[in-house]
Amino acid sequence: MATTKWVVDPTHSEVQFKVKHLMITTVTGYFSKYNVEVETEDEDFTKASRIVFTADVDSISTNNEQRDTHLKSPDFFDAANHAQVRFEGNKFEKASDDQYKLHGDLTIRGTTKPVTVNVEFGGIVVDPYGQTKAGFTVTGKINRKEFGLSWDAVTEAGSVVVSDEIKLNSDIQLVKQG
Repeated sequence: MATTKWVVDPTHSEVQFKVKHLMITTVTGYFSKYNVEVETEDEDFTKASRIVFTADVDSISTNNEQRDTHLKSPDFFDAANHAQVRFEGNKFEKASDDQYKLHGDLTIRGTTKPVTVNVEFGGIVVDPYGQTKAGFTVTGKINRKEFGLSWDAVTEAGSVVVSDEIKLNSDIQLVKQG
């Protein structure tokens, strides 16, 4: 069996997260600089030998400069000391027709924990330029405090400012390498 290498197509991918603010609304953020590299046996992702995702913390954006600066500070990601978020997959298993579970280790702020995310496999197609592409929607949840993102505040009325649960949502298109 041949090893097939895949890399992210950043123009057709996005990496987002969502967090509750004051427990009444949701703030969406994203990373604009990230990388995904995958090695599979032929085109079978369940036989992946390597799945690595990295995101540059300095590329975080929530469309609010003050909040983004706070997220990069030692209160949250501590970008000066921990420049990347990293996920290394170790098992991609079929759950149902086009649904999969991706198990791996997520490292944020120097803390590594096992995480499982849901993956919807969109399929493999050849685009008009002859490139073979594979598409995935990745969703999951993590507790930010488990990764050292422990800043907390409470309003005078007792409302939590930022929830502990972070929802992950990414659409990833990979390009097969020659």
